[in-house]
Amino acid sequence: MNCPYCLSEVSEEAVVCKVCTRDLYLFKPMMAKVADLEKRLSEIPNQEAYEKRIAELELMLDEHEQNSASHKTLSGWFSDIAVYLIIPLLLLLLAHWLIAVVYDAKMVYLRIISMALPLPFAYFLFKEHQHKLLPWFIGAAFLSITSVIGMSWITSLVDQSPIFPQNLFEWKEVIEYSASIAFSFLTGMLLGGVAYASKQRHRRKAILSPFMKAVASGLGDGKISPSNVYTIMKTLQDYGATIIALGTTALSLYTGLKGIIGN
Repeated sequence: MNCPYCLSEVSEEAVVCKVCTRDLYLFKPMMAKVADLEKRLSEIPNQEAYEKRIAELELMLDEHEQNSASHKTLSGWFSDIAVYLIIPLLLLLLAHWLIAVVYDAKMVYLRIISMALPLPFAYFLFKEHQHKLLPWFIGAAFLSITSVIGMSWITSLVDQSPIFPQNLFEWKEVIEYSASIAFSFLTGMLLGGVAYASKQRHRRKAILSPFMKAVASGLGDGKISPSNVYTIMKTLQDYGATIIALGTTALSLYTGLKGIIGN
């Protein structure tokens, strides 16, 4: 049996992976069903039955992943918010205080940090587990707006300036700055999602490989098989997500540096 997290081999009796030290008890029933399906599949000579069993197995894996993501506890949500939203927010405010107040450095450094800092947090968030997108889109908006308002508040403590923008030009700068932070976080989400999908694909390949080989052997010379189609579709999906991630990165750079470069 392979560990569903790191794909290393573990014994059938193990409840903890010796390589990544993660608990396996949640996956025991699923792996038992997989073994049972594999045994039943090996006894069925019909090609259509092979494909049906493969579809059933993939559906079972999808349902298991969705159930794992939907049953996150309240403490898990608070933990994710604290680590992936509150910590980058505090780091952005600290960077603003050091650059703008303590060292009085050029604001371009703050813009670069603001565009680079949220990305790795969002990447590691989406790399490890599957998440619903809408709550984290809202989280990206919260991070960007709150950080910009917080920076303005810190500046107001020093020079007694208003916290909120006073004219159209200042509102435009605030919106562009907030957008650059949000696009950085969204880029990390997309890249992390691509990494997670790649990890899941390798895990499924390890589980479904015997089934795919059986189907391919029943399709003549095996040049066109469900596994080939599946691989092509997944590759196109990954490339599409990567292109979108590059687009959001470009938007983050443009909105973050537009005002400074223009000046």
